[in-house]
Amino acid sequence: MSDLAAELRAIPAFSELTGDAIDWLAAHMETLSFAEGEVVAAEGSAADRMIVVLEGELQGRTEHGPSGGRIFITRAGDVSGLLPYSRLTHYPTTIRAMARSRLATLHSSHFPEMVERFPALAGRLVGIMADRIRYVTRDEQQREKMMALGKLSAGLAHELNNPASAASVAAENLREAVCRMRAADLAIDRLMLPADQRLTLSEAEQGLLETPPPQAISIDPLERSDREQAIGEWLDERGMEDAWKLAGVLADAGFDHARLERLTAGFPADLLAPVVERFAAALSVTRLVEVIESSSRRMSQLVKAVKEYSYMDQSSEQEIDVHDGLENTLLILGHRLKRGIQVTREFDRGLPRICAFGSELNQVWTNLIVNAIDAMGENGELKIHTAREGDAVLVEIVDSGPGIPDEAKSHIFEPFFTTKPVGQGTGLGLDTANRIVRKHRGSIRFESRPGRTAFQVRLPYPKVAA
Repeated sequence: MSDLAAELRAIPAFSELTGDAIDWLAAHMETLSFAEGEVVAAEGSAADRMIVVLEGELQGRTEHGPSGGRIFITRAGDVSGLLPYSRLTHYPTTIRAMARSRLATLHSSHFPEMVERFPALAGRLVGIMADRIRYVTRDEQQREKMMALGKLSAGLAHELNNPASAASVAAENLREAVCRMRAADLAIDRLMLPADQRLTLSEAEQGLLETPPPQAISIDPLERSDREQAIGEWLDERGMEDAWKLAGVLADAGFDHARLERLTAGFPADLLAPVVERFAAALSVTRLVEVIESSSRRMSQLVKAVKEYSYMDQSSEQEIDVHDGLENTLLILGHRLKRGIQVTREFDRGLPRICAFGSELNQVWTNLIVNAIDAMGENGELKIHTAREGDAVLVEIVDSGPGIPDEAKSHIFEPFFTTKPVGQGTGLGLDTANRIVRKHRGSIRFESRPGRTAFQVRLPYPKVAA
């Protein structure tokens, strides 16, 4: 027995082979040595041989995509590379020696003879290939989930940042507005107003806050600028400090100088400045409180959407309304829909609830909607249609993108197949969606032409026992 044959006998995959099989492998294999860091096979190069690691360790890593690409480790005693019956044609990763390594390789031209002469060896190699497929698929599925989670987290952070920033700025300005209101109150108190004038001031302020001017609802920017100038001039003529600062607040609230004059007509000249200051501060406080309320409500809605999206604190399978999942998915992906994509909802709100794994179906909606957004780019129409079809609920997601190329249509649900550029997709989004839908005893199909691609998901209602 040759030295190589003895080394091959120590490989777990070959340990029970006959001596003839081991000797045949040793006679047809080529041994190669690689220094640490040296490239064994470049990403995209032809995969044309089986590799047996006799010594050392190899690492396969995608080097032309984003950082953090997939990594595979092959250690001494492992069999890798091209195997019989494999559809692998090119290496998906760059393989490097992580330590000084020695390999034995068998060229694919010897595969037919090997399979014919040693069927048991072929069976073992097929088993290794099946294990490798399971490992790669599991690893890529986990990576797909992490990528999806990362995208959702980034979107959620973006969506939360806007209301959080607005609430923070409003809180700072609220402190300043309250200080101005207290200063105005102090100035008014120093004038020792009679009770009837104090009551008039309070009633005017209350009426102002309860019934804002109708112009405050919608105002043209040019009209607002003209109004602010007129109010500023009116205040300046009366010798008020910060006239133009007050004018901006009052103009935002829909005031014009005529209404302001009517509002202050009952007050003496020496009271005019603190009264207007008090009115402006009160308006600012009210507006800022509304901003904080609106921002807090928006953040609460987002947190609620995430909890419902993930079905946090709930059992995994339950009766759900598909519209809730669709709406929560759209809310979480809102940052990507604001750039010029119009969302059209054609929902049949009368659809019965279905029994399903809600968080998994939300993953389906996410994958389909993200694919639609990617296909359309910055502009287009995303249409989501729901309806009842016999004993099933139909969810149709339609985009106005360029369509799926004809040569890609037959492969669209295959694992690792993607039409996206390198680094932008794993090719498991639709495969994952397909597996989840089939788990729910449903079906997923698509129709595509330039300007319209529609993915249709049908989920059956539970059968009622007779």
